[in-house]
Amino acid sequence: MSIVVTGATGHLGRHVVEQLLEKVPAGQITAVVRDEARGAGFAARGVRIAVADYNRPETFDGLFAAGDKVLLVSGNEFDKGRVQQHRTVIDAAKAAGVALLAYTSAPASLRAALADDHRGTEEILLASGLPYTLLRNGWYHENYTENLAPVLEHHAVVSSAGEGRVSSASRADYAAAAVAVLTGEGHENKAYELGGDEAWSFAEYAAELSAQTGSEIAYNAVPGEVMKGILTGAGMPEPFAEILVGVDASIAKGELVVTTGDLSRLAGRPTTPLADAIRAALKN
Repeated sequence: MSIVVTGATGHLGRHVVEQLLEKVPAGQITAVVRDEARGAGFAARGVRIAVADYNRPETFDGLFAAGDKVLLVSGNEFDKGRVQQHRTVIDAAKAAGVALLAYTSAPASLRAALADDHRGTEEILLASGLPYTLLRNGWYHENYTENLAPVLEHHAVVSSAGEGRVSSASRADYAAAAVAVLTGEGHENKAYELGGDEAWSFAEYAAELSAQTGSEIAYNAVPGEVMKGILTGAGMPEPFAEILVGVDASIAKGELVVTTGDLSRLAGRPTTPLADAIRAALKN
């Protein structure tokens, strides 16, 4: 039996593999990567590397074995038919008879277009008859803290989310929940609504940035069309800009506030405060 993590060198998958290495022998972990070279660090630590691509179903032939536990990390290629990509993994897992397939989905409350692929994947997974766990991940701190340069340059947080609040958490927090499911028992056929312990507003985010930098950072709330223009003007492809503006609209409606406490319960600790994520980002 192996614990198999797809997208293992991606932003979330890397955290999952790192945390698995703290819990189980490296030989029990399979990291699925598209580029074998990027998995070299894990291979050197004894992790099995499997090369496969969501866009090439044949690369998943024979990858899984009966009894495996699989984490399907959702793809990030929004223009390549993510539901079909995910179906490739689900079909291969079903053919092998895996013991569990966990999928990183989106909160049930999220109605933005971003969630459509997740809903479609969930339908396929449930119809497959595989034992499943739905890890409905909320928003990540890193969506805001990974690229602070424009915010600091212009002394402004700009969003079309109005006064909406976000229950975000760090990627490491969500990875901890996934690891708990992959290494624990009793998670079959369950859905977990995952989000940070404390929801925050963009005005609070700007205030925290001001406090930590010693420079006044304003919050500029703008209409969705203006936000779209800002994003495309900065070079973002229009379809992706529309997705992000749609998420802002959902935030304004409260769709990314998660109050279940599932994430901290699975992780076995409180989730990372946004202030800590900002502090870490400012040091880099």
